[in-house]
Amino acid sequence: MSKKETRLSSVELREEDEKMILEGYAILYNEETLIGTREYGFIESIDPNALSEDAIRDVPMKYNHMDSFLIIARTKNKSLELISDEKGLKVRAELLDTQHNKDIYKMVRSGLLEKMSFAFTVKEQEWDHEGEVPKRRITKIDRLYDVSIVDIPAYDNTSIYARSLESMDLELKTMELEKRKIDEALIRKRIDLKIKIGE
Repeated sequence: MSKKETRLSSVELREEDEKMILEGYAILYNEETLIGTREYGFIESIDPNALSEDAIRDVPMKYNHMDSFLIIARTKNKSLELISDEKGLKVRAELLDTQHNKDIYKMVRSGLLEKMSFAFTVKEQEWDHEGEVPKRRITKIDRLYDVSIVDIPAYDNTSIYARSLESMDLELKTMELEKRKIDEALIRKRIDLKIKIGE
């Protein structure tokens, strides 16, 4: 089972005919971002074709990914739109007139809340171990669980991405397994080459 991960980006506020509108980009395509540190981490990017219609079939907008907090907007009732363009996955939410949403809207307007995050699982990924820091490219997102307005990123020094330490450990173990498979394949090729040359 894939581990659920989260990422961060900025959120913007718009006022249209006295409606409460929040906009931002939850995913930025092809943008390389350092996850962790150069010594203990990797560089990640997301392919423009990583998202399918099935992956975003029913997505809620939350606060800090909390299930205990009321849902802010949702694709199911069309109060939340997810639009994939050349830049990334754009989020547009029209907030219902509730006290809870008014508070969120005012906090975004005042600058207290300015980050967006998304929770997801990975279906397909590619690893490149050629450089000093390994690179991970997410080619298919299995499911987008939510987009969230958040106050504090888990990794403050990587301002548009965040994840839990638990998921970092899992990904690093996966990265090591992928590297081991590549190394073993190279050793087998060298052995086969030596056998052919010897013949």
